[in-house]
Amino acid sequence: MKKLLSLLFTGLLLFAANAQTNPAYNIVPKPVSITEKKGAENFQIDNQSIIYADATLSAQAAYLQEQIAVQTGLQLTTKKGQRIFTKAITPAIVLRLVDSLPHAEMYKLYTYLNGVYIDAKDVAGLVHGIQSLLQILPTEKTEKAFIKGVNITDYPRFAYRGMHLDVSRHMFPVAYIKKYIDYLTFHKFNTFHWHLTDDQGWRIEIKSYPKLTSVGAWRKATVIGHFFDTPIRYDSTRYGGFYTQEEVKEVIRYAAVRGINIIPEIDIPGHCRAVIASYPELSTTPDTTRDVAITWGMFNRQNNVLAPNDKTFTFLKTVFDEVADLFPSKYIHLGGDECSKMWWKADPKTQAFIKQKNLKDEVELQTYFINQVTGYLTAKGKSVIGWDEILEGKLDSSAIIMSWRGEKGGIKAAKQKHYVVMTPDNVCYFNKYQTKDKNVDKLKIPGYIPLDMVYNYNPVPKETADAGLSNYILGAQANLWTEYIPDVQQLEYMLFPRMTALSETLWSGENGKDFTDFKRRLKANIIPRYNLWNSNYCKVWEEWTVKNDEQGAKNAKH
Repeated sequence: MKKLLSLLFTGLLLFAANAQTNPAYNIVPKPVSITEKKGAENFQIDNQSIIYADATLSAQAAYLQEQIAVQTGLQLTTKKGQRIFTKAITPAIVLRLVDSLPHAEMYKLYTYLNGVYIDAKDVAGLVHGIQSLLQILPTEKTEKAFIKGVNITDYPRFAYRGMHLDVSRHMFPVAYIKKYIDYLTFHKFNTFHWHLTDDQGWRIEIKSYPKLTSVGAWRKATVIGHFFDTPIRYDSTRYGGFYTQEEVKEVIRYAAVRGINIIPEIDIPGHCRAVIASYPELSTTPDTTRDVAITWGMFNRQNNVLAPNDKTFTFLKTVFDEVADLFPSKYIHLGGDECSKMWWKADPKTQAFIKQKNLKDEVELQTYFINQVTGYLTAKGKSVIGWDEILEGKLDSSAIIMSWRGEKGGIKAAKQKHYVVMTPDNVCYFNKYQTKDKNVDKLKIPGYIPLDMVYNYNPVPKETADAGLSNYILGAQANLWTEYIPDVQQLEYMLFPRMTALSETLWSGENGKDFTDFKRRLKANIIPRYNLWNSNYCKVWEEWTVKNDEQGAKNAKH
């Protein structure tokens, strides 16, 4: 036993020494494989160095050139084509696509003589390799950047690794949407879920229905304090805005260079108060004029559902046609959550529609809406994603389910052979508290999600794995609903470091995860990045963990 403990201690010392001498051991998310190379495999990059890439990768070469300049001050040049390294040539970085690599988004980063290769399966993999290269370069201005010899082989565990942002409750400018995408890119996510419409504001230009933005993008006031306060209070400030289609295209181009797919969400048939404020004829009470919602929590409180009639379905087809033409993503998210049935029950015309279509009830009417839009999008070559409520009826089997009300919806969906993205609200809702100190976290959605809870989450439920259905779990994402996130400072506080933990949860295999080592790399490598980016983050993350809470409860009991 003493000998075994001695060997383990020696191994830990060697690992710590490697981490100090080779920055590759500090990369987050943790790569599949890292092997050090000695001697001549170490080299320096300076202002004479060149980035080589084929013409198809010129955008990624320019991106790497820009990022190196921002991070180190070095001004590398780019050249089209490839370069075989010899001892005599100028130090270089070579970017290549290699079809023979076995995994999607896979990359290999390796040093050779006086250069470094990044070989990748696809553009996303190449961008992941670039992030690892940036993580082993210094974060301060320098005349020469020394890179230690290393071989890295890396690829993700899950195909879907997403981050969501709600811009309906509080909107963020295009410049910040790009920065948010940069955060995703650095952390090797591949999907940005852009929640563009809700009761409190419609945020995307639809040219066929201009009132969606002239009316629906603006609310007269916003809640002060918490929605559950008594009495509830409001300010008197008009709030709103929207993204033009040209701005959306600009963001899409920006994301594409960085290997990020953008999935837009247009929420139907509930969460449509901004729609019916703009076009009352789409409501179950078309003679009633309504404003865009000024409060949170509309479910069963105020009418916000679409009426099933010809005008509504024409509206939906037209809107989703424009959205599908605008976004290159294969997937379009249509919400489908928290659709109150009481307004349909109270409307004679809706009840007549249910009978006419031989629908059983309002649940089947909800499914009717989803299947109609699925048909529109299928004709455009798109697939549908929706929140787990869309499972309540007889749903088209091609729909992908986002399981947010815990994991039950995802388990049920997998059994029905739907592909699933896990985003349970008790682990993946980053708008919830990350400490129990109300002086630190003053106003949030109720719930507590500390860092280690995120890190230790496994998106594949045991019941699903035991049933042999693990392949139906595409991955997971975290959501940032912005009712109580009015500005960038607060958004980033809620985001970091939990986003960093989720990146490793979704990238690294279960056997490769170690929370203690993750914390070491977070301190050594990632928190300096937050500072480099001038980004806010939770400074007391280490004090608040499930383990600490359990120990505190145990001590209190005794």
